[in-house]
Amino acid sequence: MQRMSRYIYQKKDWPNFTWDINALFSIHSEARNLQGKLLGKMESLGFEFQTEAILDNYTLDVLKSTEIEGEFLNPEQVRSSVARKLGVEIAGSIDSDRNVDGMVEMMLDATQNSFKPLSTGRLFAWHSALFPSGKSGMYQIIVGDWRQDTTGPMQVVSGALGKEKVHFQAIDSENINAEVQLFLEWFNTNHSIDLLIKAAVAHLWFVTIHPFEDGNGRITRAITDMLLSRSDNSSQRFYSMSAQIRVERKGYYEILEKTQQGNLDLTEWIEWFLNCLVNALKATDELLNRVLFKANFWKQHAMTTFNDRQTKMLNKLLDGFDGKLTSSKWAKISKCSKDTAIRDIQDLIKKEVLMKEAEGGRSTNYEFRKI
Repeated sequence: MQRMSRYIYQKKDWPNFTWDINALFSIHSEARNLQGKLLGKMESLGFEFQTEAILDNYTLDVLKSTEIEGEFLNPEQVRSSVARKLGVEIAGSIDSDRNVDGMVEMMLDATQNSFKPLSTGRLFAWHSALFPSGKSGMYQIIVGDWRQDTTGPMQVVSGALGKEKVHFQAIDSENINAEVQLFLEWFNTNHSIDLLIKAAVAHLWFVTIHPFEDGNGRITRAITDMLLSRSDNSSQRFYSMSAQIRVERKGYYEILEKTQQGNLDLTEWIEWFLNCLVNALKATDELLNRVLFKANFWKQHAMTTFNDRQTKMLNKLLDGFDGKLTSSKWAKISKCSKDTAIRDIQDLIKKEVLMKEAEGGRSTNYEFRKI
């Protein structure tokens, strides 16, 4: 009796994917339009603020890509590691763990060397960088080589420990090398597919193979960013697909599961991917608006005199201060007395930089004066 083809990789024509380009025309056009607008905005920024936006985005991309896997890295370590790898000096840089550096190195290699071929050796190097100790958490894993499935078939799951949901079963380990070689040949030689469509197909294809014992999601998203960098014709990342997938995580796993149990027509998956990309591009507008506000602020106040405490606190406010600004918070962060904090704030009010918030309340809060 013939075994039923439950998953797409068990279909007779695997991996001859198809899609309806006409059904994707509208969302594809929107994505391309937003890409162009975003790149234009980035070019309007000066070098210093463009660098800051790139640093912010790489940090966000690394943090959110690991969060999708349920791992939470230290944001300051990630930012410091990204800055060091990019050769950017930042205030308050701290040392970072080897696994943080490895994740950053992989993401930067994928995007800054996006036009270089993808190879088995490169994939193994990325995997080794993700697991420098040879362990995933407390468990020893195979690093820099394909999984072996010694404890049973690889299942793609989401959810907390004990509440995992199985979305699909990956390709058998004995077939991995042949499947990856087929994928790499397509990835490196098929130049006729639009790069946004190719990014969607590559994402689905690689996550289906799931060739490693751990880290497959992070490597899949690095491959995705690699193709998106090619589509932008830029070695820098100005938006984060990983951050948006993190926001839409439930929908992401639902469409993955549905596609895995469907046929080789990927139209619905590609449509979801492009919608997610559009949302990622729109979300980046918020980040860029903050960077642009910061650039305009310092340009407007180029001749205004600030002391070191004021400069530090203004930069914190411009970077997105957590909660309301009060004189007590100013004193604590600046490591000065409350009287000194009040004098600093009053001086900024006189210089028409800050103003009291209209709401009032038990303590006085301050915000930027509306320009």
